[in-house]
Amino acid sequence: MTSPALRDRPSTSTYRPGCVAAALPARAGIGLKPQHFLAVLDTRPNIGFFEVHAENYMVDGGPFHHYLGRIREDYPLSLHGVGLSIGSEGPLDEAHLDQLAILIARYDPVSFSEHLAWSTHGAFFNDLLPVPYDCATLARVCEHIDRVQERLKRPMLLENPSTYVEFTASTMSEARFLRNILQQTGCGLLLDVNNAYVSCVNHGRDALAFINDLPLDAVDEIHLAGFSSDQDAAGAPLLIDSHDTPVDSAVWALYAEVIERLGPMPTLLERDNDVPPLSALLAEAQRAQDLMHKAATLKPADVVEWSCV
Repeated sequence: MTSPALRDRPSTSTYRPGCVAAALPARAGIGLKPQHFLAVLDTRPNIGFFEVHAENYMVDGGPFHHYLGRIREDYPLSLHGVGLSIGSEGPLDEAHLDQLAILIARYDPVSFSEHLAWSTHGAFFNDLLPVPYDCATLARVCEHIDRVQERLKRPMLLENPSTYVEFTASTMSEARFLRNILQQTGCGLLLDVNNAYVSCVNHGRDALAFINDLPLDAVDEIHLAGFSSDQDAAGAPLLIDSHDTPVDSAVWALYAEVIERLGPMPTLLERDNDVPPLSALLAEAQRAQDLMHKAATLKPADVVEWSCV
């Protein structure tokens, strides 16, 4: 249980929660990959937005900037960070924050998001590692998000993680932990439906019940991706958030449930490994778009209420 003092913790940021952020279009988008730069420029696909990983563009010039600049002229852009280490015990890397600020000034993305994870501890680890859900971690994560929003002068979105282990030190659920973060910092939630499914299978929980417990009224973007399957040492199923396969049918079913309740939402199709031709990603984006269209055309009496308490 979060103590009253921690729950009422004042923000230290000059960014004021409650400011209205620009929103991505409530359509499907895809991650922009270098192998698709020319195809995007040649075909101008009817897609809602593109998303890029910020760390791939933290250089002054070069072909990545050349093509992203041209594509940004015609499409909304979402900037997704993978290296801020929001959950780290140490302070945030101010040089990294400065580079993010430069990117945001250059491309004016509609949205910026990061992960509830850590990746630095004296060195950088090429992974998104889990945090314990306790009061000390909550206070530290909120301080870090305050600092990010202050430096970038905009609200950010925080993505729910995919996890393979849990901490015995945790004193609250992931959903409660996220709810407290959002309440205390004013940031939004990036709901990664694949991460929710992967984590719940790995920990033997019901994914729909987990999503139902999240602060869904704070969701501003959704991610969909594929996973790979393995087994742990005991022979139990172990799912890996690998982003190297199409979206699984179970994740599509969860997404359909979410969209039926929330209505159309900005939805990103992620593929970071074994990247297929652009046409394959656009086909997955169209599937998400079709589900959004179906949800939008439901009669009010057919829409099921989903509590966001």
